Amino acid sequence: MMTFLRCVVIRTSIALLVLLSLVQPSPSFAANADLETALNGARQRIEKSDYRLSGRLVRVEGDGKRTTYKFSAKAHWFPDGLHMLCEISGPGSEKTILLLQMSASGHVTIDAVLPGQKAASTLPFEHWNDPLVGTDFSYEDMLEDQFFWKNQELAAPEKYGTRDCFVLKSKSGAQDRTYYDSVTSWLDRTILFPVHVVKTVRGTGQQKEFISYGLRQVSGVWSATKVEAKVKGKAGSSILEIDGGSGKANLGSKDFDIAGLAVKQVK
Repeated sequence: MMTFLRCVVIRTSIALLVLLSLVQPSPSFAANADLETALNGARQRIEKSDYRLSGRLVRVEGDGKRTTYKFSAKAHWFPDGLHMLCEISGPGSEKTILLLQMSASGHVTIDAVLPGQKAASTLPFEHWNDPLVGTDFSYEDMLEDQFFWKNQELAAPEKYGTRDCFVLKSKSGAQDRTYYDSVTSWLDRTILFPVHVVKTVRGTGQQKEFISYGLRQVSGVWSATKVEAKVKGKAGSSILEIDGGSGKANLGSKDFDIAGLAVKQVK
């Protein structure tokens, strides 16, 4: 009789363990769900892009000296991916014009009309990490292609300031054209916007951090009114400040004609 009761108890315990395992997801399942939430949120924000903005790009030296450039940009997600056109001018009159394109797989191309040039040309990859008009932003920093890389992992959640964040680490692969080995993003868990980003350069291990301020929601999409870039170990910083724009610009392919802008600049 005792043996029979022991068997019944053992079988009941096993059944309860199986039932609990079905009701309560394992830690790995929960982590995968969080990774999918963070990654999808970051990607969907970019895939909804249809905006114009204007503002300033400012280089602040270690002694406080400021150099200010006019900055404007527009972006739209087309069936073939993101198109972004940026114009930067000042303190002189010549402009830097960039057309950055990124596919849904994260493949990036950059065309440019640099000061002194009369036509647009493809910017060679070896210049993608060059300072953009002398600031701490590089050419490829204008895009967030890290969210479209194949290798993504989620670290333990952390607070950044008062915000509860997912910590998403994106690692580049051989197929990714980038100067960065990895990019770690602190994504606010509520709005899934990167409030803090640290990028690590391939080979050197040099780190650059980006801090977003003045978050706001326009046409259902979150953005920052100011982004500060700092190269660790280097004095000073650079600030991209947004004064105005539209979160629903209804842009079309004709709005990204860099060749036409180059002709106008020559005239």
